[in-house]
Amino acid sequence: MRQLVSWVASACVGFVRACVVMVVAMLVPAVWAAAVALWIWWWGGDPWSGMVPLVWACIGTLALSRPVCRMVRSLVAKWTGTVIPAGYRQVGPVTRMATGYWWNGYSYERTSRDARLDQQWRTRWSDPATWRDLRFVAIAPITAGVIAAVPPVGIAGAAFGLSQPSLAMRVIGVLGAVVAIAGAPYAWRAVEPVAVRFLRASPAMTLAGRVEELTDQRADITVAQAAEIRRIERDLHDGAQARLVTLGLSLATAEKLMETDPDQAKALLREARAGAATSLTELRELVKGISPPVLNERGLIDAVRALALDSPLEATVDADLQLRLDPPIESAVYFGIAELLTNAIKHAHATRARIAIARDDAGIVVDVEDNGRGGAGVRAGGGLDGLRRRLAVFDGTLEITSPAGGPTRVRMVVPCESL
Repeated sequence: MRQLVSWVASACVGFVRACVVMVVAMLVPAVWAAAVALWIWWWGGDPWSGMVPLVWACIGTLALSRPVCRMVRSLVAKWTGTVIPAGYRQVGPVTRMATGYWWNGYSYERTSRDARLDQQWRTRWSDPATWRDLRFVAIAPITAGVIAAVPPVGIAGAAFGLSQPSLAMRVIGVLGAVVAIAGAPYAWRAVEPVAVRFLRASPAMTLAGRVEELTDQRADITVAQAAEIRRIERDLHDGAQARLVTLGLSLATAEKLMETDPDQAKALLREARAGAATSLTELRELVKGISPPVLNERGLIDAVRALALDSPLEATVDADLQLRLDPPIESAVYFGIAELLTNAIKHAHATRARIAIARDDAGIVVDVEDNGRGGAGVRAGGGLDGLRRRLAVFDGTLEITSPAGGPTRVRMVVPCESL
């Protein structure tokens, strides 16, 4: 009895899913069917009048191809757990030039709106994923769409056949009901292999995307290194270097006053000693900003615990494991956690934070949660976007969940074999 109930539930769920797949797969054919009907009604012998339905169908196909493919990916991921990456090219930022025009990577435009619109269209037309989507919406109706249509068509045939008085039609109606009920749990499943086969990026597209990603990462690293060098130079020039110059002048003055005014010379020496201590502290802070000594000496876990103790937040660290990673990965994760804590204080006005560091088959997993006001997101050129790019150098990912009102949860995952 329990197996029968389970099978009936599976059949009902399968029937609903089959109907959804059929509707989604037949959206584009429905546009072309409407275009044919419009052509039959519109055409009055003039060849040019027959072009209107054709243009309308082409525009409808282009407009529906990407939403249909997104719906199919979403349904497959929800029903089967198979995630099919979209692989669409992302548009870059537009830049205002000194002339007042906006550069979008392709052309100069008078306004930022025109620059973005032109950039979006150019990117979409040059994106191989656009043509992949068009291929899918042409193939899906005659594959997954036809198979998914079996249960609803069977039910429609059963309803029609059983409503007729003749025995033959009733037999056809019974056969239609049997086919619909028997095929309902399985008819929708054809969408998964079809989607995987025709929506997944080809090796050439994957390679091209990876090359583009690595090129962007190399540019980001170059910019970040240049900015870091400028910061170090500025800190040295404005801080330690100025104090050391003052220290040298104080020592020279004290040397001249040693015989004529010993008390004044001693006072200058005391000031010089205090200045030397201050300079040493500034140099240590500068070195700590480049690479914290505790990170080099004791590893990521102890460095994060020290960071939590120094933070104004009530921060806790959950990490029962001791691990040593490659120094570049440790540095990226450490400064990523530091930036998230800074954001929690500065932007979210949080009072508590929890840091969890663990490992799984994917690598090292870091979860940072705060009780701030939420609303955080990755914006182009922002701090979180920079963090995402730094993690991407190591094939890492950044996931943010930050509803309005909080809490904010950020997960960093970095593949690593040196665990």
